[in-house]
Amino acid sequence: MIRTGDPRRLGLPAPEARLRFGAERRRLLMVDDEPAFELSFYCGSCPLLFRRLETARQKLSLESARERLTGALDDPDEGGVIEAFGALLPEGEYLPLLLDVEPRLVVPGREGDYFSGEQVETWGIDQFWGLPEYPHTPYYRTFETAVDADAHLYEFVVPMVPPTWNDRERVEEYVALMERGVVPTAVAVSTLDVCEPATGAPVDHYRHWGLTHFLLDGHHKLEAAATAGRPVRLLSLLTLGESLATAEECARLPALRARQRAVRVAGG
Repeated sequence: MIRTGDPRRLGLPAPEARLRFGAERRRLLMVDDEPAFELSFYCGSCPLLFRRLETARQKLSLESARERLTGALDDPDEGGVIEAFGALLPEGEYLPLLLDVEPRLVVPGREGDYFSGEQVETWGIDQFWGLPEYPHTPYYRTFETAVDADAHLYEFVVPMVPPTWNDRERVEEYVALMERGVVPTAVAVSTLDVCEPATGAPVDHYRHWGLTHFLLDGHHKLEAAATAGRPVRLLSLLTLGESLATAEECARLPALRARQRAVRVAGG
């Protein structure tokens, strides 16, 4: 954790915002009126979820903010970045968090995949498909820590489009900058979903706090950081109204994110 700002009102009325949250029998993240990601179910007892959909094809980078984000922001309010990206979002309350993250690229079903690892240990596999949940996208794991004896925080950074869509030259440019000590800044809209299974879980029953950052700007930066093993700064705009978490849980997040990283051991 670098800095946190005060909760604030950002965004445009939903019909005018490029990004918004919607519900069509399921909880969705929409971009330009197209469903981009299916999110965790409202019930809170189903597994944590972010699943890329076929219509997720758009990034939301702002060319006007590109120069300001080449290096590290030192304050969430620096350079008017919050206001610039806030204009893409649906009207609501947001908590700005300025974080340093060290991303590790994860491919679903392979080593380090949350959905076939920690999630299966708690919920088991999907009873209909006989498989773990599948997010339909590579994603980045960045941080985790204990909340308490019965809860654990997991942090993810989710690109709007797969890293394979990134421009190779731009990725290499950022790798070179990072090797010279530059720490660029990415921007995301984020959700905090707290999910806990019903009784009778297979092995390891506890609450999963999922802090999921959906990238608005920084697709090339995150891939470069993962490639080079370098940190990147992340300005997170956490939606308070669209997260599956109480006001008290959201208020705890800055202190939890400031803790040392800690991996959960199954069963405790």
